[in-house]
Amino acid sequence: MGKILALVAMLGFAADTTIAAALFDERAKTFNAGYDFLKQHKYREARTAFETGLQQDPANTLAHFYLGDACRGLKAWACAELHYETSLELDAKSSVAGLAKQRGRKAKVWRVLDEGKQLINEPNASPKKIAQAEDILDIASKIGLDDEQLASYQQVQEKILEWHTRTHQKTASAQQQERSMVVVPAGEFMMGRSGGDSDEQPVHRVYVDAFLMDKYEVTVEQYSAFLQAKWIDPPEDWKTMNQSSHQKRPVVNVDWADAVAYCKWVGKRLPTEAEWEKAARGTDERLYPWGDELPTRVHANLRKETWSNHWVLSPVGSYEDGKSPYGLYDMAGNVWEWVSDWYDPNYYKASPAQNPTGPPTGGHKVIRGGSWGSGEKNLRSTDRDIHVPSFRGLGTGFRCAKTP
Repeated sequence: MGKILALVAMLGFAADTTIAAALFDERAKTFNAGYDFLKQHKYREARTAFETGLQQDPANTLAHFYLGDACRGLKAWACAELHYETSLELDAKSSVAGLAKQRGRKAKVWRVLDEGKQLINEPNASPKKIAQAEDILDIASKIGLDDEQLASYQQVQEKILEWHTRTHQKTASAQQQERSMVVVPAGEFMMGRSGGDSDEQPVHRVYVDAFLMDKYEVTVEQYSAFLQAKWIDPPEDWKTMNQSSHQKRPVVNVDWADAVAYCKWVGKRLPTEAEWEKAARGTDERLYPWGDELPTRVHANLRKETWSNHWVLSPVGSYEDGKSPYGLYDMAGNVWEWVSDWYDPNYYKASPAQNPTGPPTGGHKVIRGGSWGSGEKNLRSTDRDIHVPSFRGLGTGFRCAKTP
């Protein structure tokens, strides 16, 4: 019986040795294939081969080093750094230890530079992200940069400088815009007109909380800063609109969503229809911003028949005699202005008495104030017109409001 057990044991040992040899040969083939791929600059195939071999032989120093090289070829810097470091940890005196240390350091620099690029290229990168990118540049600089890495480092630096410049400009612009807003005090006014169109009736008393309103319509110059900061496509006809001679004219060809996005960017919002009407006519039920006198060319930009490449628009604030009771310019004429409300021709019949915001849904948004082509009817402060939210036209712009 003992002889039989001994024979079985010997056979078992022989079987294990054979299996081990086969496994060794298989790993060797895999590693050799990976090395061949590496020499041919087939980095993806090389990475796959070395990763497969390391599943069977995770302590192979050379395999980790060459896997680092494959990842380096793919610019997968975190992977390269990891396997160069693993190669050193396994054998700090191996034939490739010096190269592993050097290449691992370079991979780390590339990794942190890539992280910096990702942070700075994020849409609407926050100050926290920018600070992180600046810290990353400090780390890369301390590790050491070669010429190629220095060029990438400088690109990230330039992006950070651009961000600081844009932020400064945005802050300065916001401060300037804050100064160019007026306060419309809280209180009641009579909204609508008994002799107007049916959608202006019935006349009803509305209480509106205090709010701030832009003194001027949003200009081409202001909208240009928004486009540059947000890196979004400009409106149609922008090349003509954005010429130096038109910077102070109101921006047009913006749809409702464009107007909302701009106002949000400057920390504001579109006015409600009730806010807009109160800002335009005050509390004495006047017909126009300046009073009941019919509009003339001293009051507003109006009654022009043909478009003439933005020259038909007046620079904002051009009509001193046309100001509203609160000192707002161009509340009649120049361009129609988007407000936040959906349109319902019967809304006034059910409008809340305090701070109405319009129907919850609808197919059209309200526009107010008339434009350069309008006559006396559309320039009335109670007149209501509409567009689908996606409409872009040469006579439609906007101004913003803000809750104090």
